[in-house]
Amino acid sequence: MNEPDVILPPESVTAESVAKRLYRASHDGLQSGRIARKKLVWLELNGCSGNIISLLNGFQPDFEYALSKMVDLIYSNSLMVADGPQAMERLFKLAEGNEEFILAIEGAVALKNDGMYQLVGKKDGQPVTGLQAAKMLGEKASEIIAVGACAVDGGPSAASPNLSQSVGLHSVLNRKIIKLPGCPVNPDWFLGTLAHLLLYGKPELDELSRPKLFYSTLIHDRCPRRPFFDRGIFSENLGEPYCLFKLGCRGPVTRVDCPTRQWNGHVSWPIAASTCIGCAQPGFPDRMAPFISYNSTREPEK
Repeated sequence: MNEPDVILPPESVTAESVAKRLYRASHDGLQSGRIARKKLVWLELNGCSGNIISLLNGFQPDFEYALSKMVDLIYSNSLMVADGPQAMERLFKLAEGNEEFILAIEGAVALKNDGMYQLVGKKDGQPVTGLQAAKMLGEKASEIIAVGACAVDGGPSAASPNLSQSVGLHSVLNRKIIKLPGCPVNPDWFLGTLAHLLLYGKPELDELSRPKLFYSTLIHDRCPRRPFFDRGIFSENLGEPYCLFKLGCRGPVTRVDCPTRQWNGHVSWPIAASTCIGCAQPGFPDRMAPFISYNSTREPEK
């Protein structure tokens, strides 16, 4: 079996070209039969479904290609045709069998009242909680991807006062998880990780279990407004084109490739809209609040 071309490390190529290389290599591998489609379960827990909506904006590979060619989507709360008992039957049939599958989970795991604050469905007339589903599927999956801030460490779902006692996926599963923080994730982060799993297996992860392909550099180091920071030229109001540091920009502490990858087909990104709230960093949103902090670095008036 011929191995696909080796992917260069992220320092050697732009973020966009890394995604393109993954896409092309996975496309060629699937077409030639060198790699096979795998089953995918996308489970939505306590969250806003923002990550599955973001996935619909996937670009190279796009959403249609990913779900029709790269994987066999067995279950998705939002996207599958079957619902009710038929949907739960598909989910439990996979969980109780021996077939290999990849598990992607978005949303936090609600612990309150044994998980009853977030339900996936019913089985044999009994409610199935997100907590039960996460544990059941997490024990059987070949790989697990925590998609978005809520799945990674609780995110907005676990923000104070956290009435549902929501936690990140790692708190209820005792195994290695690939973590893709962001609110929501860029579709490339998930689709690129999925392509890497199909081609080469698990991507190289950092100390926080994030793929280095996408989370290796600070936003601040690649920000197109960095020259203004270096010259001490700062925006005083939202909408101004200068460095946003003094308005509370979290780019200096956030590791992710937004500046070079961008969003919506690589046409824009948060700082182009005068904000970076650090949604890909641990502790978002509580540790990043307040998102806008006027005059935070200025000397007090005498």
